[in-house]
Amino acid sequence: MTSEVIIDVQPKEIAIALLEDKSLVEYQKETRSASFSVGNIYVAKVRKLMPGLNACFVDVGYSKDAFLHYLDLGPQFSSYEKYLKQVMSDRKNLFPISKASKLPDLKKDGSVQNTLKQGQEVLVQVVKEPISTKGPRLTCELSFAGRYIVLMPFNDKVSVSSKIKKSEERTRLKQLLQSIKPKNMGIIVRTSAEGKRVAELDNELKTLVKRWEDAIAKVQKTTQRPQIVYEETGRAVALLRDLFNPTYDGIYVNDQAVYEEVKDYVSLIAPDKVGIVKQYNGQVPIFDNFNVTKQIKSAFGKTVNYRHGAYLIIEHTEALHVVDVNSGNRTKAENGQEANALEVNLGAADELARQLRLRDMGGIIVVDFIDMNLAEDRQLLYERMCKNMQRDRARHNILPLSKFGLMQITRQRVRPAMDVNVEETCPTCLGTGKIKSSILFTDQLESKISMLVNKIGIKKFYLHVHPYVAAYINQNLLSIKLKWQMKYGLGVNVVPSQKLAMLQYEFYDKNGQFIDMKENNENL
Repeated sequence: MTSEVIIDVQPKEIAIALLEDKSLVEYQKETRSASFSVGNIYVAKVRKLMPGLNACFVDVGYSKDAFLHYLDLGPQFSSYEKYLKQVMSDRKNLFPISKASKLPDLKKDGSVQNTLKQGQEVLVQVVKEPISTKGPRLTCELSFAGRYIVLMPFNDKVSVSSKIKKSEERTRLKQLLQSIKPKNMGIIVRTSAEGKRVAELDNELKTLVKRWEDAIAKVQKTTQRPQIVYEETGRAVALLRDLFNPTYDGIYVNDQAVYEEVKDYVSLIAPDKVGIVKQYNGQVPIFDNFNVTKQIKSAFGKTVNYRHGAYLIIEHTEALHVVDVNSGNRTKAENGQEANALEVNLGAADELARQLRLRDMGGIIVVDFIDMNLAEDRQLLYERMCKNMQRDRARHNILPLSKFGLMQITRQRVRPAMDVNVEETCPTCLGTGKIKSSILFTDQLESKISMLVNKIGIKKFYLHVHPYVAAYINQNLLSIKLKWQMKYGLGVNVVPSQKLAMLQYEFYDKNGQFIDMKENNENL
């Protein structure tokens, strides 16, 4: 199986696609200005105590206060609280964590009103992003995740991932990290650490300790509340940290700065694989070049076609996600209705496992498969679904088919489900239903080019249009493009873009910056 990561960096957003055998299986997109994400650490103030919920609301600078439950304070909260006071009491000399005293663990059956008070400063980390009407979810059990280990201040234990089965390897890793970890620091050994040498683990441990020291130094110096003291790595690097596999065939980035960032990260965790990070410099948009745009258009939306006319209908609600499996206009199999139902359901299981990863659907998912009479067929479908979900990094649980033919799935919900709107608003009529004659479209484009060159003074630019329009502009030896270049200079470039509608267009300068020409529509 070949795996490739495609990173599309735009001025306002960054999108990351994971391809397995050229098929899109994971897709993440967020605005580049977004500063709120899982893993960020804040020094914040308790806004309001809620004894009935045994929780409190904390102001972390978001529009809705974040939620912190008593059980999420963690057993080491008393140690954290005392250390935080020691750090903030001396603004010049940083109190080292190795000299901090460990206090007794917090009682599990305690109450929030006896532990916290309104206005108290706490060090918190985001564990769940705001979803719908709910604010972020917080914890006081801080953690710094790396490729091989997770550092947890004040934990003072070494735990090994249960997925590492060999007892000799578990013992080796535990003894190794116990000998090199700093005092008052706990470590969780991740599955990817299996078989790694001490130098690699020690190097990452030092990196994570440095992140903690930088964060606590910010706590010491800042007086503003709330204040972010540790920001999770960029989206591209954060995704790679959890996804990275030495068997990757390539990581392609279309931005110089992000390319250097990703390359530095890969050189740190896998120096021998730094060659797979490549900068994409083609004129065609990077997602179009790797056939990602077309897959996004076909994979998102309410209806998803998957095999021989069969399709899924996916509905998102506040409480859960509902999936309906339909055979569509598919012809029946030779062995009859039962065999046909099994084949459609198995195909749906394959596509659904992909959709869960692709849309990052979390919470409760209810799937209405086509009814099957044979118990062995229902068991085969359940086993197929379990097998397909093995590559899913999110924690999940799958129940066998109920007597109503429903399968219930729970999947870890950390951020809102990815919902990409694949419907396109008409770029020329803007919903009015009336457009100028399409035969005059190239004349409209030429007037925009004339304005760019003669009035604005931009001599070199790239005109992005639908591939069919690009083919029309480029056809014949004496093409429209050639005429434009003869009239306005060789700086006129036409680029086909699959993300654009038929009569939609976009202008970009030689540095890839978008040029907004839409405001002149009414005058042309």
